[in-house]
Amino acid sequence: MRNKHTWVLLAMLLVGIVLGSFLGNLASGIAVLSWLNFGQSFGLNTPLELDLGVIVITFGISIRITMASIFGIIAALLIYHCL
Repeated sequence: MRNKHTWVLLAMLLVGIVLGSFLGNLASGIAVLSWLNFGQSFGLNTPLELDLGVIVITFGISIRITMASIFGIIAALLIYHCL
């Protein structure tokens, strides 16, 4: 039963991050709310390629944390706690 709650929490956190980032992108065009899209990106700038002759595997990841996505995480945690 505990494992099921962990998956629900992870799903809610993912939804909070995605919705927060989406709202941050929408707010970037509004001067008063543009601070919501302020954040930091980190990850691989260029993808890593592994050429095995027959198959080529490409690895890459980039994460952008914005103020709006942090608010989304907080909202998801509060909703999870209330449920």
